[in-house]
Amino acid sequence: MNRAEAWQLVCEYTQSESLRKHMLAVEAAVRAYARRFGEDEEKWGIVGLLHDFDYERWPDAPDHPLRGAEILAARGVAPDVIYAIKSHADYLTDCPRVSRLDKTLYACDELAGFVVAVARLRPEGIRGMQASSVKKKLKTKSFAAAVNRDDITRGAEDLGEPLDEHIQFVIDALVPLADVLGVAGTSPQA
Repeated sequence: MNRAEAWQLVCEYTQSESLRKHMLAVEAAVRAYARRFGEDEEKWGIVGLLHDFDYERWPDAPDHPLRGAEILAARGVAPDVIYAIKSHADYLTDCPRVSRLDKTLYACDELAGFVVAVARLRPEGIRGMQASSVKKKLKTKSFAAAVNRDDITRGAEDLGEPLDEHIQFVIDALVPLADVLGVAGTSPQA
């Protein structure tokens, strides 16, 4: 499956613009890590893009991501891509995160959403944002309360990245998508 086919699948199964944007954000972060690690950027990007494509139709565990995995398998998607997507669900105990791809998807999923939420609060959006701003908001449990803070911390640890560096890396990976993600801000750019 190529990137265009993956996006078509996302659009077929996901009507929510915010969920589509989330998948684009995770794709960007996972692609950036693929470049950093010298991995297959297209393959990794597709994993990030597709990881929640089934969520809108089947949000309950274990339907998500197992229904999606069935759809991907029927379309001939590589088993390691499907496995990585399945491994981002903690409740699937038969799919532990073992590969660097598995760990990267998990590490980027919750964090990408949280970074976008923080950027929406800033007049300048994501541009110029620092990890310290994100870490400060992580301490405010009422902010983006649905985001599991433990997943963010555990994801960075599993990936072997210091939390501050991981947060900044994800911020930097999302900056080029600021307009698409709706976090470009309103301040004039220098």
